[in-house]
Order: sequence, then structure tokens, then C-alpha cells
Amino acid sequence: MKKLLLCAAVAAAFTGSLAYAEEAKRDNEFSFNLGAVSDYRYRGISQSRLEPAVQGGADYTHNPSGFYAGTWLSSIKWIKDAGGSGNLEVDVYGGKKGEIVPGVSYDVGVLSYVYPSNGLAVDANTTEIYGQVGYGPAYIKYSHGVTNLFGFDNSKNSGYLDLGANFEVAPGYTLGLHYGHQSVKNNSAVAYDDWKVGVNKEFFGVNFGLAVIGTNANEKLYVTPAPDNKFTGKTAVVLSAVKTF
Repeated sequence: MKKLLLCAAVAAAFTGSLAYAEEAKRDNEFSFNLGAVSDYRYRGISQSRLEPAVQGGADYTHNPSGFYAGTWLSSIKWIKDAGGSGNLEVDVYGGKKGEIVPGVSYDVGVLSYVYPSNGLAVDANTTEIYGQVGYGPAYIKYSHGVTNLFGFDNSKNSGYLDLGANFEVAPGYTLGLHYGHQSVKNNSAVAYDDWKVGVNKEFFGVNFGLAVIGTNANEKLYVTPAPDNKFTGKTAVVLSAVKTF
């Protein structure tokens, strides 16, 4: 009888542990991603000298509260093109998302772009706070720089406005539309608009994207080094592939 009671107690404890583990798994979600792009465009401007880049990251979400944190990395070339050193971008971010009212979502947080040993005259490392409101497939987001912006001197309090929408146009196919405006404090010559029209579809567990991206940035300021002098904000087709684990 004592043995039966002991076995029952062990079984109950084991079952309880499994239930707790399953609940913890639902509450805490981890994911990883690995991908590549034919040209790493950020806010319409190439970060990889109009060439391919490899990328990857990790994310954590606490589902009950909506708090999240993560990091993302990409190979880059613009730091060297600007006279610095280093070929890596490391993003670190955290925030909270949820619903304001049913059907209206929000997302607020902070994001730091880190360029290890960038060596530029004005440090390229940049931190922004952001806020986003979404309704159905559409959203509006604003990011505000609390440091200098990507190596521009005296550019604290620059801002980026992002308007977009994502529609499922066919089973498994998502159409993404985006318009953005980058303002640069005390340096209006480098401000510009950018846009993107793209389609995403998952095949064999990999999310593939095809997008047309362009800007109206100053063609004399956003260029690759001589002798090429290629406009890094030119309209182009960009291919991407991302696997999430």
C-alpha cells in the first residue's frame, strides 16, 4: 500500500511538472532566425554596397505580458565606405506590445544599433525609441533618435516615420506596402523619403521575399566609394530568404 501511495505521489508530481513546463513554454517563447538578402536595404538605403548580406537573430517574448527582447545581426559595408572599420551591425531591442482596444494594437520600445569598433569621427552607434499603432493590416510607426543618427554630427532628435500595410492577397501570399520619411536634425540635405512594394511566401519552411525598393535621397550624398560612385538609394529589386526556428 505504501509503495502504491509513493508511486501515485511521484506520478502526480511528474504530471504536475509536465503541466508547469507546458504552461511555461506557452508563456515564454524563444525563436531564432537565419537569412540572406541580395542587398541589405535599411530605410531604403543599401547598407551592403548594393551587394548580398547574411543575417540572423534571436527573440524572446513573454506572451502573457507582451514584453519582448531580442538581438539581430547583419553583415554590412557602409561603415568602411564612410572611412571607418568593421563589417558588422548588431541590433539590440526590447519593448512591449498588445492591444489598446480590440482590433487596435500597439508596440513601444527601444532599439540600439551597434557597430563594433566603427572608428568614425562621429560614433555610428545609434539608439532610438519607437511607438507603433496598428489597425487591421495597416500601421503607423515613429522612431525618435535619442543619440546622434548613424554618424551624422549634431543629429540627436532625428526621426523616422513609417506607414505601411500587409495584406494576404492569395493563400500564403502577403503583399507589403511601405512609405517612410527620414528626417535628420540639423542636416536637412540628407533627409529623404523611401518606399517599398513586396510579396512574401513561405516554401519548405523558408520565408522568401521579393520587393521593389526605392528612395528620393540625394544621389551625390548616398553613394559607394570612388571610382564606382553608385547611388545606394536607387530603385532596385531585392530578394530575401529567412528561416525561423
